[in-house]
Amino acid sequence: MTQDELKRAVAQAAISKVESAIADGEIIGIGTGSTANFFIDLLADYKNDIRGTVASSEASAERLKSHGIEVLELNNAGTLGVYVDGADESNHHLELIKGGGAALTREKIAAAASKEFICIADESKLVDRLGAFPLPIEVIPMARSLVGREVVKLGGNPVYREGVVTDNGNVIIDVYDFMIDVPRKTEETLNNIPGVVTNGLFALRPADVLLLGTPDGVKEMTR
Repeated sequence: MTQDELKRAVAQAAISKVESAIADGEIIGIGTGSTANFFIDLLADYKNDIRGTVASSEASAERLKSHGIEVLELNNAGTLGVYVDGADESNHHLELIKGGGAALTREKIAAAASKEFICIADESKLVDRLGAFPLPIEVIPMARSLVGREVVKLGGNPVYREGVVTDNGNVIIDVYDFMIDVPRKTEETLNNIPGVVTNGLFALRPADVLLLGTPDGVKEMTR
């Protein structure tokens, strides 16, 4: 199977997972990225049944609206029944690295506001130790150099993501050569650096369910 076929398979599995939430009138949180896009396209078949959605990025909001699916502001939506999103990496505890698409802050907010977080990914994203994928950090622009210096002290190699401005008007620093042994502690440490909006570790609020696309079908993991 191609990577796109694996992504579509896990997106279809996620649809099955959220059908009951849709039937119960729950608001559905939607992530950002190529795997989430497959989920959005499949969700279009349910547009007349969905009470509403909350998107973690402007790009996902526009894609939902193009299918005629209502997009709400989180402040008006309240608690989300379920949040569905992809990941750049996941360990076996369902702690994640996210933010390759620069939407990590809104993704983290949506995940925190959800009763259940379903992560959808292909099997290449499952790792024993997080950090092979560079860790994104969203930073207020004036603090970029300060944050970079602090990251170096922690042993990482910070690289400014040129030409990228987040939906919140901030910049992204990607941290290379930064293997992560204790994700929860690292997430807290990075978030305490002045100027950091948030980082791409989803360890304090990990996924509840991980759906992995494999050539042998979709594998489900829970914590």
